[in-house]
Amino acid sequence: MIPNNLLDGGITGIAIITAHLSSLPVGVFLILLNIPFVWLGYRKFGKEFAALSTLGIISFALLTVLFHTEVGFTGQPILAAVFGGVLVGVGVGLVIRYGGTLDGADTVAILIDRVTIFSVGEAIMIINLFIMILAGFVFGWDHAMYSLIAYFVAHNAIDVMVEGLNDDRTVWIVSMHVREVGSVITEVTGEPVTYIKDVDKNAREPHGTLMSVITRFEEQKVKSAVREVDPSAFIVISNAHEIIRSNATTQ
Repeated sequence: MIPNNLLDGGITGIAIITAHLSSLPVGVFLILLNIPFVWLGYRKFGKEFAALSTLGIISFALLTVLFHTEVGFTGQPILAAVFGGVLVGVGVGLVIRYGGTLDGADTVAILIDRVTIFSVGEAIMIINLFIMILAGFVFGWDHAMYSLIAYFVAHNAIDVMVEGLNDDRTVWIVSMHVREVGSVITEVTGEPVTYIKDVDKNAREPHGTLMSVITRFEEQKVKSAVREVDPSAFIVISNAHEIIRSNATTQ
């Protein structure tokens, strides 16, 4: 991305812009610009966060210097944006998945989330918007727009790395026939369901509740089977980003 004058936002983006204007290595600015944010992270999140952030940022800076070339794998900005964005997203996603950070902008976004109405994602988007505008003045607006493509590709790749490619669904069902509904789901999926609450007609809320994890291929079959048993059942289906199954066997 750097040989094509592309960036994906954050302190890394500012470092790329500053390095371009000064002709110094990007790695130098990756370290210098992140020092205030590491200190801020130390004050707000503790020694471990600061130590791991320092290790990650220094490693990132040194590797950037080591592998930097004047000519990239491609001279086509659109290809650099797409494939560079994927590689950035995979790398950053792995770091985030295990609780790390490589960019001081993430620390600022977390603090903004704590003291304002903006979420971490919204804060990062606002920060990067200003950085992309700055990139437009430095590299030209074509490169700024290609950088936006790289940013969105990287953003989606990060989500995939953090949340996984799991296509499973979590199904929550509220029904006056919760046991019968649970039985048909087990018949369709071959897996047991979890009964959160059983039916109690004398209770203030008599409906029963169950939860089950199904695959996306079973989703339509499950909905049809539940409707046959209880057309009035209340069904909520959401994505299950990560499923952790126990290896223990029950007797």
